[in-house]
Amino acid sequence: MSAASYDNEAKIRQAKTMLMRVINDPAVPRNIRRACIEAVRHLENERLSPGVRAANAISALDEIVQDPNMPIHTRITIWNVVTLLETVKD
Repeated sequence: MSAASYDNEAKIRQAKTMLMRVINDPAVPRNIRRACIEAVRHLENERLSPGVRAANAISALDEIVQDPNMPIHTRITIWNVVTLLETVKD
């Protein structure tokens, strides 16, 4: 495994950890948790390259990032996840 692919996998693991915190937060509305679960599923899809997995997860999160019902700490976490995943390249 090359250093770049190891770095990509580490970023994906970190993003999954951050998303799991959102998913397990009872203060987060259900539709937002659902989008985070979908993003985690995309990140876990080993049949795709890391870049495609990250792009699919970002797409799932983009749909909910403007939700007015989202707690501010959750919005910041999701922005941080998106920023992290944008650095994952094939």
